Amino acid sequence: MTFVKTRLLIEKMGAGETAEIHLVGEEPIENVPASVLELGHLVLSLEPVENKVDAGPNSIHCLKIRKS
Repeated sequence: MTFVKTRLLIEKMGAGETAEIHLVGEEPIENVPASVLELGHLVLSLEPVENKVDAGPNSIHCLKIRKS
């Protein structure tokens, strides 16, 4: 579901625009960046929020992307 929302956001963006998406849980953290790259866009960074490197299965990460 997170990637569907991310894809809709990307469709509304102009080329070169950036966005930040918060990802919760292990599955979106693994799959959303890979899917963004597969669509041909750039992943600028993927970092844990509040330096919670190992907050378990509900950890929150900030994904920064740029539309190609």
